[in-house]
Amino acid sequence: MFEHLATEQRNEKTKHLDGMTTREILHVMNEEDQAAVVAVSKQLDCIEKIVHLVIAAFRRGGRLIYVGAGTSGRLGLLDAVECPPTFGTEPSMVQAILAGGIKAVSRAVEGAEDDEEAAVRDLQAAGLTKNDIVIGIAASGRTPYVVSALRYAKQIGASTGSIACNKGAVISQYADAAVEIETGPEVLTGSTRLKAGTAQKMVLNMISTASMVGIGKVYGNWMVDVQATNEKLKERAKRIMMETTGVSAEEASRYYEQANGEVKTAIVMILRQCGYEEAKERLQQAEGFVRKALE
Repeated sequence: MFEHLATEQRNEKTKHLDGMTTREILHVMNEEDQAAVVAVSKQLDCIEKIVHLVIAAFRRGGRLIYVGAGTSGRLGLLDAVECPPTFGTEPSMVQAILAGGIKAVSRAVEGAEDDEEAAVRDLQAAGLTKNDIVIGIAASGRTPYVVSALRYAKQIGASTGSIACNKGAVISQYADAAVEIETGPEVLTGSTRLKAGTAQKMVLNMISTASMVGIGKVYGNWMVDVQATNEKLKERAKRIMMETTGVSAEEASRYYEQANGEVKTAIVMILRQCGYEEAKERLQQAEGFVRKALE
């Protein structure tokens, strides 16, 4: 069943990989990665549809849940864990479920990707509801764990999306919006952690970032909901305030304290010359969008 998958074919450019020089190996890998970027560009319409579904889920109080096995699952987890520090989201708002559980993060769990019943149990344990969106990630496009997860999500009325690296992917059949990136044969035959993984990471970057912009987590191109959990991030928060409002470092520090470390609130306080409560009210009425709160 795998012989027809493009990601499992031999790459004509690397049939003599073991006889290449290090420089030649690096050159062909870089060349193939560039092809992955082009492949992603051909799926922008489909990626846009997923982003709109994610934004809609967030607006109705739902969550984004990535589901995958192996490398695909770990890439989903990587994207999920970066959302709280970058966008100030609750950890549950964007999360990842991996075949085999948390132990699958650091080592392969044999047979986990074939366990269809486990996918249903894992989503039930996460309390999946119709307000959520589940995005299945599978380079092959046919991983049983991911197929089962998407099928269950549709059964209970949740929105669904999929990311595969082969055309005609099985998981696409259970997705409201399906992304099929034709990355083709890998440099190392069948090793989809390479070009396919690179393409999946790019798509996940797009989905989470564009969705966060769509719910007001960004002002200009600044991450104004950044959670300053260490000194580096506190300084970044103050620099954002300085860049967006033109205040001095001293003023930024003062407003940062007055706004209880809330960068968006501080920006509105400065630019509208108002107090904390009014700034919060403006942001609430603007559904979190700084630009609207300043009007």
